[in-house]
Amino acid sequence: MKHKLREAPIKWKLLAAFAGFTLAMLALLWTFQVVLLDQFYKGIKTRDITSAAQVLTEHANDEDLDSLAQSLAAQYELCVMVQNTQGNVLVSADTLPDCRIHKMNNLQLFQLYQMAVANGGRYVERITKDPAVVLIHGMEMQILQPRYNSEKESMILVQILDSPEGEEGDRILLLNSVLSPVNATVQTLRIQLLLVTFLMIGVSLVLSLILSRRLARPIAKVNESAKLLAGGNYDTRFDGGGYREIAELNETLNHMAEELSKVEGLRKELLANISHDLRTPLTMITGYAEMMRDLPGEGTPENIQVIIDEASRLTRLVNDLLDLSKLQAGVQELTVERLNLTEMIQSILKRYAKLTEQDGYQIEVTLAENVWVDADESKLSQVIYNLINNAINYTGPDNRIMVRLTCREDWARVEIQDTGIGIPSDQLHYVWDRYYKLDRTHKRAAVGTGLGLSIVKNVLEMHKARFGADSVVGRGSTFWFELPLSETE
Repeated sequence: MKHKLREAPIKWKLLAAFAGFTLAMLALLWTFQVVLLDQFYKGIKTRDITSAAQVLTEHANDEDLDSLAQSLAAQYELCVMVQNTQGNVLVSADTLPDCRIHKMNNLQLFQLYQMAVANGGRYVERITKDPAVVLIHGMEMQILQPRYNSEKESMILVQILDSPEGEEGDRILLLNSVLSPVNATVQTLRIQLLLVTFLMIGVSLVLSLILSRRLARPIAKVNESAKLLAGGNYDTRFDGGGYREIAELNETLNHMAEELSKVEGLRKELLANISHDLRTPLTMITGYAEMMRDLPGEGTPENIQVIIDEASRLTRLVNDLLDLSKLQAGVQELTVERLNLTEMIQSILKRYAKLTEQDGYQIEVTLAENVWVDADESKLSQVIYNLINNAINYTGPDNRIMVRLTCREDWARVEIQDTGIGIPSDQLHYVWDRYYKLDRTHKRAAVGTGLGLSIVKNVLEMHKARFGADSVVGRGSTFWFELPLSETE
């Protein structure tokens, strides 16, 4: 059951949430407006009668005591009476249709006065249909016989006031308040709550259905498009909005579909290129080997050298693929040591002397002297080899390549520049991708496999180096990287 609930459609979960919220709010309304109405009303009226008694006690000797009593009686719906022990009524205010204190005889009033005297000057009596309950200093004392019958629960507060100088006897303050809510009011509230209950349930159902449908529809549409994308349809488009989050999700998924489509195309192109790169040397090796087997006198050193060269080319291709896979898998570690970058580049460039002599390549070199860095010598050499090979593959008709080593603040900067066709700015960030190749018909030098830039990127990232490429279409490209200078020993 729990598993099914977790997999329920979002519209039903939203509907259940709305229904639960509505029921909770209705339960609170019924609890406070009906179940607890009597307790709330009694608490408020008790507070009102106590506050009125305190104000009248403080202003007992004021000349405008009568107007103050009238005001408080109207404000709190009370009956107020002040009389002296001789039975003379000094102040009277009546706002209740069934005021108890104004209907009491002198004996009943005298009994209340005696109870107040006995209890330190204040006496509170709560009158119900049952025998009256007397509150003395917070303690309840039940009187067996009520002073009079009552259809409504009410409260009488008796307070002995200080008499002005020259006046004999005490003055007595009596206040009467009804504690039971009016039946008509309670019935009205119940009818209103019934109407509100049915209205809120209906509105919540309609709103939840509308909102759940609006929310679920674009999500369901995204889900269907995602299934098509998972099936290999990279032309799938994620459309529809409704909400900002869903619109942003659609944009993200559309971008992902575009990137997957590019990666898939580049993957197919890579397989085609690698197949071509493997087929060409294998064809050469097979052809020369068969010729040497079938034709007398063809086992010359030149033919054997062709087989060796093509086999070496195959070895370089396989090694580069393995190196790239290991770098991307993170299984290779750096052996960092302090090395002279200037001498390392000079040593590498000496190996291109034959290439410059035979094919007419011009490698212009500008190197700062004795530049020391902390790096893995073999892997950094691989970076420089691959950048130079890339420049040789793509340089222009003038066959010029520029190699520069400079120092900028605390960084050593290596730049390899060619004079080729350049790379469009919108494609420049793809050059480091293992599947990317700008020109399928580019020429190849005697060295290089076409995977060099991917290897360069991974090695430089392992060194935490800064690197990049700058290019102008028709004028060539410059690939560069920077390493921190080694601290002087």
